[in-house]
Amino acid sequence: MDRHSSKVEYRTVPGSGLNEAARRVAVRAVQYDGHLKDLDTKLRESLSNLRAIEGSVKDTIIELHKTEQKADIVLETDVPKLRDELEKSLVMLQDLSYRLPRIRSRVANIQHAYDSGRMKAQQLVHDLLWLNTDFHERWRLIIFTSSAPVSWRWKLTMRLLFGVAVVTLLWMMWAAIGGAYRAHRQRLLWGERLMS
Repeated sequence: MDRHSSKVEYRTVPGSGLNEAARRVAVRAVQYDGHLKDLDTKLRESLSNLRAIEGSVKDTIIELHKTEQKADIVLETDVPKLRDELEKSLVMLQDLSYRLPRIRSRVANIQHAYDSGRMKAQQLVHDLLWLNTDFHERWRLIIFTSSAPVSWRWKLTMRLLFGVAVVTLLWMMWAAIGGAYRAHRQRLLWGERLMS
């Protein structure tokens, strides 16, 4: 038997089928009553839960409508602005794509002029250093090195003049040594009379 069933006492006459049937019907009625009470409790809980869910769904629908309205406002106001800005940006990009090659060529010209001016300044500094160098140092650099900043003709001329001077000096020394040797061999006196 179910927990909700209650004891019902009936006087039964032995052998009576009607009393037995009535007792069974009463037991079933008590069971059905318990089942109905359980169903009623569950139905009330489900109905309460359904009302809570319905409230949440209504709140969610209201929020969705608000969000939809905000999205519509944004679509109506911001999208045209964004399109305008996009069109302006495209126009600017086209203008830049037209102007950029000219700007690059100007920058290349400026870079070339800068490099050319820097090289000229370095050359002028080098020339000033060369002109401030001592004459003997310049003369030595021209004759004995290839790093002197003069033309090859000037280097050749200076080297030829130096070669002629060295040969002349050697010849004069040879003549002087040869004369001194002859004077020594002939036992000429040194002093008042010099050899001519």
